Amino acid sequence: MSGVLGAFVLAAALLAAPVGDDLGTAGTAGKGQFELFAAREAERAAAAARRVPPELQLAQYERAPLCREAAGLWTRGSVDGSCPELANRAGALRECEEGDEIVLPMWRQVRATPADAWGPWQQIDSGGCGVDLLPELTEADFRRLPLPAPTLTLQPDRGWVLVNIETIVRTDPTPITLRTDLLGIGITVEATPTLWTYDFGDGHTLTTRSPGHPYPDHDTFHEYEKPDPARTITLTAQWTGRYQVDGSPVWRDVDGVALTTTTSAPFRVEERTSRLVDRLCTDRPKPPDC
Repeated sequence: MSGVLGAFVLAAALLAAPVGDDLGTAGTAGKGQFELFAAREAERAAAAARRVPPELQLAQYERAPLCREAAGLWTRGSVDGSCPELANRAGALRECEEGDEIVLPMWRQVRATPADAWGPWQQIDSGGCGVDLLPELTEADFRRLPLPAPTLTLQPDRGWVLVNIETIVRTDPTPITLRTDLLGIGITVEATPTLWTYDFGDGHTLTTRSPGHPYPDHDTFHEYEKPDPARTITLTAQWTGRYQVDGSPVWRDVDGVALTTTTSAPFRVEERTSRLVDRLCTDRPKPPDC
């Protein structure tokens, strides 16, 4: 399958025929209206059928155009993309990305047992673009990936902070790359943390799209209002993702997000007062008024 990247081009694709006995289409019916399978689902079914020895197959699949005869009847074309004499492709303009290829509608014929004759060809999807056949990484798939806990850096980071003084927090926004597979096909996933929520443990939270910066350019911080002997900060990162199926250059966005969380080591929130001293408190021996 060719790639799908770059500017859009118009390409001729085939529309599904109206519901009618002349087409003999099979699928899921609901409230008197026919619903075609998604191209990806039809391709998956065809792949499964091809793994069965031909003499035992109960279903055959082919992609071929949908054609309209002069009398207005809909019929199946040939696998080479042509229509019968005096019949025209039924179609409309469809946008596929540059380098992609049109995917013709999928047709299926079935039989009850290997000894029976094959039934009529039935259209089961409306075709589309090559990218429509690629495996889809769902939100559930994305959340099952081993995304790392976010990094959490405190400043100062010495086991204690001061009341009414800014406690600076920051994290690492670097994307990560993971490998997984869907239906036996390799997939590269790029996950990026894009939103962070800090829970400072005293009833205050901060949600931001900034990863934060160290002093003096800090923009993510909190001021504790009273002492506490053991306080922690919890950081939750929200990840977005995109993925690329092996053999295709196109990157597709994951429809959903994933969350990971980390908690800091406990630290003290202390209240200290300043006072004038005669000498520096760093002197040795330490002055008595320090």
